[in-house]
Amino acid sequence: MFDALSDRFDAVFKKLRGRGSLNETNIQEAMREVRMALLEADVHLSVVKAFIAKVTEKAIGREVLDSLTPGQQVIQVVYEELVLLMGEKNARLNWATQPPAVVMMVGLQGSGKTTTTAKLAGWLREKENKKCLLASLDVYRPAAMEQLATVGQQVNVATLPIQIGQKPLEIALRALEAARNGGYDLLFLDTAGRLHINEELMQELQVVRDHVHPVEILLIADSMTGQDAVTVARSFNEQLDVTGVILTKADGDARGGAALSIRHVTGKPIKFLGTGEALDKLEPFHPERLASRILGMGDVLTLVETAMANVDLAETAKLQQKIQTASFTLEDFLTQMGQVKKMGSLSELMNMIPGVKQALKGQDMALGEAQFKKTEAIILSMTRQERQKHMLLNASRKRRIAKGSGTTVQDVNQLLKQFVDAQTLMKRLGRLGQKGMLRGGLPRMSRRPF
Repeated sequence: MFDALSDRFDAVFKKLRGRGSLNETNIQEAMREVRMALLEADVHLSVVKAFIAKVTEKAIGREVLDSLTPGQQVIQVVYEELVLLMGEKNARLNWATQPPAVVMMVGLQGSGKTTTTAKLAGWLREKENKKCLLASLDVYRPAAMEQLATVGQQVNVATLPIQIGQKPLEIALRALEAARNGGYDLLFLDTAGRLHINEELMQELQVVRDHVHPVEILLIADSMTGQDAVTVARSFNEQLDVTGVILTKADGDARGGAALSIRHVTGKPIKFLGTGEALDKLEPFHPERLASRILGMGDVLTLVETAMANVDLAETAKLQQKIQTASFTLEDFLTQMGQVKKMGSLSELMNMIPGVKQALKGQDMALGEAQFKKTEAIILSMTRQERQKHMLLNASRKRRIAKGSGTTVQDVNQLLKQFVDAQTLMKRLGRLGQKGMLRGGLPRMSRRPF
């Protein structure tokens, strides 16, 4: 999401940075391009008009025009306005009530309500140590209750036992009683969706709301639908007074208009983003971090949090010791690759590192992913002994490994050469030590990123 918008912004700001000074004409030209970029990203027209007006007003102020770095000042103004547009800061869930706090999950059919319900409950169990109970009120869609039970089990969260024949309100009241008796912190009600907004759907949701008094009514909206997601959010908010939105499928080929529009149009915050099909692919929505990503400035905080959540620090310490003593093996390399995979795709990680996206512009990240998989397949096709002692790999063993990994002997040789070169470098660094590296003439790295 936002790749096309980010590229357009990058092109606009590159022109601004290239100018020694700016005037109102330069800024107006830049804002026209920004306006087109936002409209192409499917941002709501009213949002675009308000955004451009605010940025232009600030950008043509004397502080920007007289700045030594006017291009960077304009980028800063755009960044600040993007953050304000999306809600300024992360909006946390509210459970300030006598347990169990009831959370209603609402939205159209196909938006990902059931999966998101399990994702959110699993996230709260793991991150906040909350005891959650899930209950499906969807008595219309075939196997909807069974689906919730399945995904609930996968994230180790309890689900209300199914009783055939009950109506949604009866299920909700039974779930509330079970949550009270079971000492649960939160009760999630996965409500039924429809293919479109209709009066029957809203009346059913209003009845449940009025009886269980939820502290949160979260709208699950499909970010792939663009401005339709904004329309859906507005309708649900008008009739249910939702407390927040979770945008799903943010990892897809979405243009990002919903994320930039919903807060402005509805006044309600986006609280989470669904970033993939896996049940751990859910992240809190941080406007300042997303604005940073859109403008190609990276997202170091999310990168660090992702690493802390997925990387085994004890294992990393062992690998570091092996690197320092030049005893690093292909087995260790495979372990390291596994830790990187837990953090996400290469493209996701690259987008979080400031400057990398611009440096790799025009390069196909899919090729990097393919090479990553090829390397993993080659190492996995080796025996454990071969991974620990690569010197054992003679011609016949290499042919076997190539056949087993679906690669060529040339691919195997290339990997081994890269590994041996890396080992040689590690030995040199180990002999030099930190002081030796500073004295002994390793080339000085430029302080300028990329």
